[in-house]
Amino acid sequence: IARETDTGTYIHVGPEIGVASTKAFTGQVTVLAMLALAVAQLRGTISQEKLSEFSRSIEQLPSLIKETLKLNDAIEKLSSTYTYVRNFLYLGRGYNYPSALEGALKLKEISYIHAEGYPAAEMKHGPIALIDREIPTVVIAPSDELHEKIISNIQQVKARGGSVIAIVTRGDTTIPEIADHTLEIPPVPEALSPIIVSIPLQLLAYHIAVMKGCNVDMPRNLAKSVTVE
Repeated sequence: IARETDTGTYIHVGPEIGVASTKAFTGQVTVLAMLALAVAQLRGTISQEKLSEFSRSIEQLPSLIKETLKLNDAIEKLSSTYTYVRNFLYLGRGYNYPSALEGALKLKEISYIHAEGYPAAEMKHGPIALIDREIPTVVIAPSDELHEKIISNIQQVKARGGSVIAIVTRGDTTIPEIADHTLEIPPVPEALSPIIVSIPLQLLAYHIAVMKGCNVDMPRNLAKSVTVE
């Protein structure tokens, strides 16, 4: 790929060892965020103040990730509740719709549980028909401009007997009152939240898979490199 393209950027995160590889996702999102900043600077569509503020936020990511990793024990304990489940829903809005897709993908890959990620705004247009006591929903709900809307999604899931695992910003007082389980992440700018959110999502997939007795390093039917078209 490097030889065929006109230009490119390596993510510099080292070799991908496991399929539940948080660094592959976080490395790419970080590089894309930096690319967006560079383009905005060249186009003159971002102030120097905002550029500096966003750059500082990127520099703080390692410490925020370290803090988020403290959720590991809580997620391991939580995972034992869901090893019997055969289906999962993941919901996210805005920047975190792709996070929902990533979380569902990792659960499928290493635990063999069927999981689907959806935009939370489209929940009523189909996925809501699936919700019952047998299908838990992971809701990505950091404190951002779409927070009130995601609260409404959680209420709709609970009204239909579904259980909710919510990823929230530390200090959220509303969602812990209605969700079955909450995982608190540190405050982070909205555009960078998928980087932090991906960590509890990957840990959840990892621990559920381990508790099911799955080989998380060599999932069935998956290859570490693409050898056919």
